[in-house]
Amino acid sequence: MTWQRQAVFWAVALAALLLFLYAFTDILLPFVAGLALAYALDPLADWFERRGLNRLGATLAILVLFVLVVAVVLLLLAPLLIRQLGEFVEGIPGYIDKIQSLMSSALHSRLADYLGIDLSDVGSSFAGMTSEAAGWFGTLLSSLWAGGRVVLNILSLLVITPVVAFYLLYDWDRLIANVDSLLPRDHVDDIRQIARDIDQAIAAFVRGQGLVSLIMAAFYSTGLTLVGLNFGFLIGLIAGLLGFIPFVGALIGLVVSLAVALAQFWPDWVWIAVTLSIFLVGQAIENNLLQPRLIGHNVGLHPVWVMFALLAFGYLFGFVGVLLAIPAAAAVGVMVRFALKRYRESPIYRGRAYPEP
Repeated sequence: MTWQRQAVFWAVALAALLLFLYAFTDILLPFVAGLALAYALDPLADWFERRGLNRLGATLAILVLFVLVVAVVLLLLAPLLIRQLGEFVEGIPGYIDKIQSLMSSALHSRLADYLGIDLSDVGSSFAGMTSEAAGWFGTLLSSLWAGGRVVLNILSLLVITPVVAFYLLYDWDRLIANVDSLLPRDHVDDIRQIARDIDQAIAAFVRGQGLVSLIMAAFYSTGLTLVGLNFGFLIGLIAGLLGFIPFVGALIGLVVSLAVALAQFWPDWVWIAVTLSIFLVGQAIENNLLQPRLIGHNVGLHPVWVMFALLAFGYLFGFVGVLLAIPAAAAVGVMVRFALKRYRESPIYRGRAYPEP
């Protein structure tokens, strides 16, 4: 088969996969979540197997332990999170009014007069932006709950995902062997190497970044709670878990927590500075300690590429696309590097002046 026919074949296969994802996006969430869970837990199942436990026993033990841990965490944290979320939504207008008054008093200072700032324009612009943001947030929440889709997705995650994860985890090695047997024999070594590189990139980023996100969520939520910040546990948890998106989680957490701190602690600058220092220390720990040790520097996923993949796949396929974005970004990155390597080894790049290596 010529390379042109191979290119057509793989392009058609990719188009069919994207069309399938687009057509069944609304029902794929529990299956994609189960696949991600099985992939994440497969090394643990292999560890149990190496210590004498068969695959069925290892799969049952892992999933039962996982479900118990998730259930305990939900029972302990869900009431607190729901209460803080409700209070946060109810308190948004009050915090907006408090920040507006603080901005108004700051703008009436001599610095504002010296800079020639028009207080009426600034106040009206800020009021308009805050009202629009509050209205957009309320519309978003109502649209998410409309039609019961969120409830259906949550129920499917709780019921279908563990079943899918069990079967995939139990048959994981067999599935990999079946896929390997279907690879074209002329290119099996190259495809296996590409698959190993993709697996290494996904494992390093997803498993490593997942652990980093959990650690940072615990750090931020504990620190903000100890400071006494209103909704500190909720803000810290969201900031840590959004760490999958480079810089976005910490930035959102910092902005929201500083806004709440200004409205809550002003004019006591000490606690506002402590709130800021929590995120500065957290970023120093994450960038200088956790990421080098748990993720490494050679993952091959640039932060800009990760953000683009998350936004693009999320826009096209919703939350399912968000789950698939990182594996897809890793696969594309590995294949692009493989293509560039082959290009540099080809006569097209080297020309006639240099013999082939």
